[in-house]
Amino acid sequence: MIDVTDISLQFGGKYLFNNVSFKINSGDKAALVGVNGSGKSSLLNIIYGKLQPEKGSVRKQKRTSIGYLPQENVIHVGKSLIKEASSALSDISELKIKEEELIDELSKPDLLPESQEDLVNNLGEVHRRLEELDSYSANSKVEKILVGLGFEEKDFYCSTDEFSGGWQMRIALAKILISQNDLLLLDEPSNHLDLDSLEWLIGFLNVYNGALIIVSHDIHFIMETTSKTYELFNNKFSIFSGNYNSYLQYKEERDQQLIHRYELQQKKIKETKKFIERFRYKNTKARQVQSRIKHLEKLESIELPTNEGKINIKFPDPPKSGKMNIELISIKKSYGNKTIFDGLDLQVNRGEKIAFVGPNGAGKTTLANILAGKLDFESGERNLGHNSLISYYAQDVADNLQPDINIIETVDEIAENKSIRELRSILGAFLFQGDDVFKKVGVLSGGEKSRVALSKILLTKSNFIILDEPTNHLDISSKKVLQQALINFSGSLILVSHDVDFLRPIVNKVIEIRKGEIKVFSGGIDYYLIKREESSGGTPEKTFEKKNETVIAKKVQKRLEAEKRQARYTATKKINSMITEVESNIGLLELKEKNLELVLTEPETYNDNQKAIEINKELSEVKNELKNVLSEWENLTEELIKIKTQFE
Repeated sequence: MIDVTDISLQFGGKYLFNNVSFKINSGDKAALVGVNGSGKSSLLNIIYGKLQPEKGSVRKQKRTSIGYLPQENVIHVGKSLIKEASSALSDISELKIKEEELIDELSKPDLLPESQEDLVNNLGEVHRRLEELDSYSANSKVEKILVGLGFEEKDFYCSTDEFSGGWQMRIALAKILISQNDLLLLDEPSNHLDLDSLEWLIGFLNVYNGALIIVSHDIHFIMETTSKTYELFNNKFSIFSGNYNSYLQYKEERDQQLIHRYELQQKKIKETKKFIERFRYKNTKARQVQSRIKHLEKLESIELPTNEGKINIKFPDPPKSGKMNIELISIKKSYGNKTIFDGLDLQVNRGEKIAFVGPNGAGKTTLANILAGKLDFESGERNLGHNSLISYYAQDVADNLQPDINIIETVDEIAENKSIRELRSILGAFLFQGDDVFKKVGVLSGGEKSRVALSKILLTKSNFIILDEPTNHLDISSKKVLQQALINFSGSLILVSHDVDFLRPIVNKVIEIRKGEIKVFSGGIDYYLIKREESSGGTPEKTFEKKNETVIAKKVQKRLEAEKRQARYTATKKINSMITEVESNIGLLELKEKNLELVLTEPETYNDNQKAIEINKELSEVKNELKNVLSEWENLTEELIKIKTQFE
């Protein structure tokens, strides 16, 4: 369907990717992964045609249509919501205009028989295309997609000018889904969706017939919607025939191999430099010295993989609170004529870790603000428990940062007993590397400011934390760091989030907020999803049947994975044995090399010219043999990686 051939792109004099080639076939559903700055969004823009590569080409078959959803900055104005969404049916609109024109021509009284026959044939072709596009149910489809993405029927005739940035992105997504594209390129589509809309989108994409490439930090979302993984790593592009979990297993093995190769390369570099320094000024060794200098210049350096999720950050030990952190009694809150809550009761106890879920606009952020003491209410009571100390991360918290100081000064203001190195480690976990920490807050983007504010939360000594959409501006690595810190946090926690994978190991209670009422689920996010499915049409029997089908499918999957592991073991058994033997030889030769170098430093050796010559000769032979064995190890390792890749 689409051929990407030898494309390259530079940014700031450095290649984001180089000589990338791959095919996108009809029905491919892939996650595009890579560290921040690796070029994922740029690659999507090149496939879409919005950005031209430095070299190479992107060719698509005729009449192949592509829908592209960028991360942000999409604005719709001047139309009602329903008209804006329906404008995506451009093919149907053009065909209906053509249909009217043909009918007008056929109604003319002076029409010749030959012309009439041509017009009838053309009209038949128009009707055939309209039927192919399912035009007669198109309006119904538009409404279903809008409702699925969280719009209500009363919104249909509102002007698009009235919708905020997040809802503008939903309009853009709706138009892409309506327009029946052959390929969808979705860049962080889940950022502006609540859990209801996200689960609906997952269901839609699971039955979508076209191809799909998704960039997302929401692991649950990409696990549910994709079956292969594209990776940008070290300026190269790789394809893995398996979901994100399969990719992670491969990545772990590859990273271990890279680290081993890096360590061996560093050892060789150190030895070569040592030789150069030792014999730089000896005429008899000039040729060997120059040879080794050239070898170092030509050596292609091995880049170490990023340490995703390896940074361990802990909240300061919180002071102990009373059994009850906070309670709300008969709270009433309105905005103008719109009542959000009326008579709401809620209690949060020590050690509870609660997720707030529900559709956008239902009041999740309003309730979080009331709990945090940031928002007044018309009536009711808000009672803090004994020694409850609240930290609050709001979606607009970045606006409260001081613009005139730099990032590290911002976090240092509240840090107790933290060294600059520890502060740098925390900021590094939230994507601020090197000299980035000295940037003034005022020059940062909205997403960067949010990450600074989140870093401050990790340094705050409190026993009750409220986080409103904390993962919106984080990559997968940073989310893992925050997730682990929240798992280990010994205080109470409220999370407003739709990120199922992020919530799964953290929360022990879910509160659904819908139409001014709250419903409490005393269990984790998976328990909530099962209960929600039961209440939304799936009977307990159907839910059990579906669960049973899932169990059977998992058993089949485990059997297939076991067969694959066995096949991989058989295919790699011989080469693994060879690598083990070679590594043993490397160890023996390195030991022998070290012992001979020690002998050369002994007085009886350098005072005995003949003995020194013999030892040097033996040492040279050992070094040559070690060089050959190391080369053999590298070749075998590369071959092992190739074999393992065949089983991904």
